[in-house]
Amino acid sequence: MGSEDLTTRPSSEGAGGKSGTSDGPAAHGAEVVVEGLGLKGPRGWAFRDVSFRAGAGSLVALEGPSGTGRTCLLLALTGRMKTGEGHAEVGGLPLPRRMAAVRRVAALGQVPGVSELDPSLTVAEHLRERALLQRRFDGSVRALLRRPGSRAAEARTRIDEALTAAGLDLAALPKGERTSVRDLERLEALRLSIALALMGRPRLLGVDDTDLKLSDADRADAWALLRSVAAAGTTVLAVCSEAPADALRITTTGPRDEPATEDDITEEGADDALAETGRA
Repeated sequence: MGSEDLTTRPSSEGAGGKSGTSDGPAAHGAEVVVEGLGLKGPRGWAFRDVSFRAGAGSLVALEGPSGTGRTCLLLALTGRMKTGEGHAEVGGLPLPRRMAAVRRVAALGQVPGVSELDPSLTVAEHLRERALLQRRFDGSVRALLRRPGSRAAEARTRIDEALTAAGLDLAALPKGERTSVRDLERLEALRLSIALALMGRPRLLGVDDTDLKLSDADRADAWALLRSVAAAGTTVLAVCSEAPADALRITTTGPRDEPATEDDITEEGADDALAETGRA
């Protein structure tokens, strides 16, 4: 590769742990196989020459400085952005040829500009809205024809399961489920975004800015949460600035001769991802 290319390399650190092997514990998680993947936008390469294999139920950390294509890589592997070179498979579904199918098995936590929490809504409103969307787009015709009480019970079950998996205790929030998103602490908002994603029972979960603006204690709690999600069977891709030692670490670096900036890469990428998500 030329010196202007962005490169991504798997680190050997953490690859020997359970979360980084190809024989992970997942019953329903998606194996991710990536070979020479690259994405080029109007302002150059967002990432290039990405290769790794992560088993179902793995915890994969997409690690690197801001502006090195981490979010674009996350969006590409969850079927939200179309790559230009190389090959990837998510749960046996090839990318970019079957992006729509990958989107059906991959969910996103909060990603700025793509899937964001509404600060004006309460926690309960977010949960109810996601439950309605889940029933509308993922339910069978038979499920849609069930009695309202049965549908409500199913929605409640999904919400309770997701909240438990995300470790979000509504009773501990300042106003319980009526707490507005703007009043949540950063870690609480992260837990809510993950709970909303898990309501779809995805095979792959993507999380952006995992460790952004978190204290050391909160950062440890965030990674403990993602480990538990992976251990329960869902493959996790997490963008971060510093990965824990037990994750499969995929490190992104900027071009050596032409430093990248966040505006050069992720602003354009977010616009493309929004358009792609809208079409989905």
